[in-house]
Amino acid sequence: MTPMKEDYLKIIFELGGNRKKVTNKDISLGLGIAAGSVTEMISKLASEKLVNHEPYAGISLTSTGMKYAAELVRKHRLWETFLVDKLHYNLADVHPEAEVLEHETSDRLATALDSFLDHPKYCPHGGVIPSASGEFEDVSHRYLADGQDGEHVELERFIDNHELLTYLNELQLKPHEKVTIIKHEPFEGPVVIQPDGQKEQLNVSFKAAHNVFINETKDQEKK
Repeated sequence: MTPMKEDYLKIIFELGGNRKKVTNKDISLGLGIAAGSVTEMISKLASEKLVNHEPYAGISLTSTGMKYAAELVRKHRLWETFLVDKLHYNLADVHPEAEVLEHETSDRLATALDSFLDHPKYCPHGGVIPSASGEFEDVSHRYLADGQDGEHVELERFIDNHELLTYLNELQLKPHEKVTIIKHEPFEGPVVIQPDGQKEQLNVSFKAAHNVFINETKDQEKK
C-alpha cells in the first residue's frame, strides 16, 4: 500500500469514518489537498474494498480498511508519544519522524513500545491510540468550527498534521485546553476564541477550526 493511500485511511479514521460518513471536503481540509484529488483517491480505495463510498452521502471505512487504519494509527501515535515524552521533541515536530518510524515497526516492536510507555490511551495531540486488537475509546468528532458562539469547550484533540500542529503551537494552544468561543467571522473567516485565564482573544483560521475537535466541558453539560 502506498503512503498516500495510508494517509487517506488515517485521516478517514481520524474524522470518525469507522462509525459515520465523512465528506470529501472534510478529507480535503484534513490533508490540505484539492477536492478533485480526494475524489480520485477515494474511487481507488473503494475499488480495493478499503472504503465504502455513497455519492452525496459520504465515505466510511470497511472492516478491512478499519483494520489497516487502526494498525497504522496505533504505531504512529505510539512513536509520537515516545518522541515527546521520552526524547522531549516539540509536538509540532514529531509527525514526520513518526511517519517514517511507523512503516518500520513490527507488531512485536509496537507491543514492546506500548508496554515501555505504560499503555498510553492518547497521543500528545489528543488522538486515541488503538490497542493491539484494534479497540479504542470513543472520542468526539465535533469540530471547533461547529461550536456555538458563547460556548465553553475543551480542545479535545488536533488532527495529526505537521502544518496544523506548527500553526497551533504558534498560537500556544494545547490539547485539553478550555476556551470560550467568542464568534465566527463570516465568509469562511476565523473562529475567535478566548482561552481560560487569558484576556487576549485568538483567531483560529477556518481551515484549522475544521482540524480541531472539541468536547463539552462539565459546566456546559450542566446547562
